[in-house]
Amino acid sequence: MIVPSARTVVLAALAAPVALVIAASAPGAWTIAPALAAALLVLVGLDGMLAGRLVDLRLVAPADAEIGEPLELAVLADIAGRAGGAPPEGALGFDQRLGAEGRAQCRLAFDETSGSWAGRLTLTPNRRGTGALERLWLRWPGPLGLAHRQQSRALEQQVRIWPDLSPVRSPLLQAFLRDAQFGLIARRIRGEGTQFESLAEYEPGMDRRRIDWKSSARQTRLLARENESERNNQIVFAFDCGQSMCEPVDGLPRIDRAVAAALTAAYVALKGGDRVALFGFAQQPGLFTPFLADGRQFHRLQKAAATLDYHAAEPNFTLALAALSARLKRRSMIVLFSDFTDPTSAELMVESVGRLVQHHLVLFVTMEDTELGELAGAEPDSIAAIASAVAAGTLARQRALVLRRLRRLGVDVIEAPWDAITYALIDRYLEVKRTEAIG
Repeated sequence: MIVPSARTVVLAALAAPVALVIAASAPGAWTIAPALAAALLVLVGLDGMLAGRLVDLRLVAPADAEIGEPLELAVLADIAGRAGGAPPEGALGFDQRLGAEGRAQCRLAFDETSGSWAGRLTLTPNRRGTGALERLWLRWPGPLGLAHRQQSRALEQQVRIWPDLSPVRSPLLQAFLRDAQFGLIARRIRGEGTQFESLAEYEPGMDRRRIDWKSSARQTRLLARENESERNNQIVFAFDCGQSMCEPVDGLPRIDRAVAAALTAAYVALKGGDRVALFGFAQQPGLFTPFLADGRQFHRLQKAAATLDYHAAEPNFTLALAALSARLKRRSMIVLFSDFTDPTSAELMVESVGRLVQHHLVLFVTMEDTELGELAGAEPDSIAAIASAVAAGTLARQRALVLRRLRRLGVDVIEAPWDAITYALIDRYLEVKRTEAIG
């Protein structure tokens, strides 16, 4: 398809007043205006023909991407018979999971090695799931810049968007696991825990509660019990997929920040010999994976986490946590990722968590609402700003009240910025494991 360029439109707009002047001053010369218009059309056609013919147009895109991480795509075009002009331009239409605008543009450059025109597009996926690449457009001008040739191709490509695993791959975490006692190399940890390992002669400085008095009486010397740290604990990462967790924080929904933190902690737990499962809920209980106990099965957790959907409705904590408790046959550590906006909406959550903590160790993880702090701490310069600061301060106090209620119930609470919850969660898990609080 040959279409006029912006330069042609400008020339036609400038020629219109000239044609009016000629028609008014010399009516007999009215044929000049149609002749000029016809000449311009001929030039547009010739320029479009000299622009060349599209031989091939293709898009190179990976099949997989991670949420929040750059996704690189390449637009490749082969154009024959091109006589010069500005570089071609490409445009791509795609699912808004791959980018908020759903459209991206790039300028192509000639690659002398391959003899093709190539351009790069960088997208940033903002939601998990499957994003479709819908249509690709290419436009390239003629040497005079009066016309463009334009062509589009329907695409049938899709990109699977996975949770963000960059914290798992970080050198810091890998170095920690290599150095940890229960890291990549399995070791028997003596001296702590509840599982009996062996007897050793008591030495000054040991905890006196570890003395085995019966064995010491038989041997006529003090013997102390050495225990092995417990493994095979059950860890459940539970995700509130409701409305409050779908709100964005620094460009990504809270649920996706929570999934990234949970998968990183799950990776550490699997390396520590514990069993991990994922549970998701909104108005109804949703995803519940079987317990996995091998680091080589981590990819199954990743695939399961990718299926956690987004729900624009309030979650049913009573139903979801009751269903979770019914499926757990032994005491477990439950890591609950959730958020709330006011005490009223959090009331049922507090009651449900209170029942759950009677049989399990519950860790409540929520992301610090920095926006409330900024609004409450900002210096007001108008009546509206004062009202916003007062409302934000009230919500912040109510939020702190709910967290205090959870702590009084015996729930361990982590409240931190989204970029700090991952390692805060790992630290808390390691502390719980050291104190044998799960078993």
